[in-house]
Amino acid sequence: MTNRQTVSDVVADVCARHADVIFGLMGNGNAFFISSLTSRGMRYISARHEAGTVAMADAYYRASGKVAVATVTYGAGFTNSLTALTEAAKARIPMVVVVGDAPTAGPRPWDIDQVMVAQGLGVQTLTVASDNAARTTEEAWTIARRERRPVVIALPYDISSLGISEFGAAVEQQPVEAPPAGKVLHPDSLDVRRIASVLRSARRPLIVAGRGAVLSNARAALLELGDRLGALYATSVRARNYFDSPWDLGIAGGFARPETVDIMRQADVVLVAGAGLNLFQTRYGSLFSPGAAVIQVDEESAASCDQVTDFVQADAAAFAWQLAAAVPATGGGWRAEHQELLAGPLGLNQTTPEFAPDGRLNPHAVARLLDSVLPAERTIVQDGGHFCGWMPMYCQVPDPQGLMMVGTAFQTIGLGLPAAVGAAVARPDRTTVLISGDGGALMALADLETAVREIASGVMVVFNDAAYGAEIHQYAVRGLDDTAMQIEEVDFSAVARAMGAHGTKMRSLADITALREWQAAGARGLFVLDVAISQSVVADYMRESMAPVLAADQALADAFHAHQERELTGVAAASA
Repeated sequence: MTNRQTVSDVVADVCARHADVIFGLMGNGNAFFISSLTSRGMRYISARHEAGTVAMADAYYRASGKVAVATVTYGAGFTNSLTALTEAAKARIPMVVVVGDAPTAGPRPWDIDQVMVAQGLGVQTLTVASDNAARTTEEAWTIARRERRPVVIALPYDISSLGISEFGAAVEQQPVEAPPAGKVLHPDSLDVRRIASVLRSARRPLIVAGRGAVLSNARAALLELGDRLGALYATSVRARNYFDSPWDLGIAGGFARPETVDIMRQADVVLVAGAGLNLFQTRYGSLFSPGAAVIQVDEESAASCDQVTDFVQADAAAFAWQLAAAVPATGGGWRAEHQELLAGPLGLNQTTPEFAPDGRLNPHAVARLLDSVLPAERTIVQDGGHFCGWMPMYCQVPDPQGLMMVGTAFQTIGLGLPAAVGAAVARPDRTTVLISGDGGALMALADLETAVREIASGVMVVFNDAAYGAEIHQYAVRGLDDTAMQIEEVDFSAVARAMGAHGTKMRSLADITALREWQAAGARGLFVLDVAISQSVVADYMRESMAPVLAADQALADAFHAHQERELTGVAAASA
């Protein structure tokens, strides 16, 4: 052993200056890099599958706003991480991913072109060379923060362990000062006057905030503007509870409760600040009334939805402050018509049947119960799947960082378990609540051990319908055979107990007692609640998305039957 510094040490030095934790899985390509960080005492969370390393770093950022490091080896280790890396890229999650790569002398039989693969995902790769390790690593951190996206640092295998003295040229080790996170797009005065005029004419104004509003710290400005207009508020999923106001109707889109959707549809002017207005947010185009003026304010260069009637490219906070100064206070406004909102969120106190007609639990009733049982200081991490519609409808969160939908950007499942680990590491002061389906939980089972090992206080809720529920409600309903959609029911609480967790199978609401007792005893470690829910209950967002598809199928079937009847009538006439 010597004290010489290697290229891996230089890359590690830069990463240690920027991050507090590293999520990794060691292999040949990153062994020296990981050892350099762990030997100096940096916190290291070891995943059991490479996809988990990236999913952990992703959730760590969503929960804390801090950029983390993920690291995997070359080849199969890198390819195993690609689903999670694509989700991070599409969700615009900044992180630095240090990967081993082929030697500089040329690829070996098992190497692939990792730069090309990453490029296909929309992810940039910076390859460390013998004379620029610090500078290249600093550049990766700068890009990740400034552009809010993952960046890969490739560490060629043949230079990762070599000392810098062996290169004949010193490796640049001076840190590069990072530029500002992003340039503020200041509003144009003509845009301010035009939009202010529209808002002054509104009788039922609605302000919708998205992730862009959160990132620009627009809350105070939007609250001031809303107070002056007497407006109601709503948010995207990624900005949940951003306003912390009694006038907040909650999530705008497919995860909203029917009572709040009915109010949102009455808005005559909608100001959308930093939200993308995708199909889910607009409830497939049905959230806003056809005659409503929909104004989108975003840093992007153009409107992202056909329903937008006026688009302004600007920073959400800067634009909202100028709008607030340009509109007079109107008194009660639309709020005077909805004083019931002061009594609390609408639709949460309604009675819901405990069981579905098939005798299994109604997920609506389960989600309502969990909201009352789980601690208020919570981070809800949702995996992808049909079940993801239940908790956002009924469960409150402390702030936008308290609810994350990991997997929705890439429409994937199976990232929930490792994401819960990342969220728990980021916010140990909160109870981590993982919401998963049985299909996704089986896919991510390798990192159940990681969750048991690393989550100090967490609850894993498996909405277990013994099926791939999304496929059941999209394809079985259209007549496809459901054999491949069914899953032999697994008791995840029993699996988790075998790994050292606590847990129980929940077949009635009364079975929540076991969770209450665990919480009363200190809520230490991981508790797995395996909930036997019905396949027959369809989430509202799924029902709305499938309505036009099923209507089209029915129209085709009707046309086919009409054609058959005409053919039979013609045959009968010819025979006569």
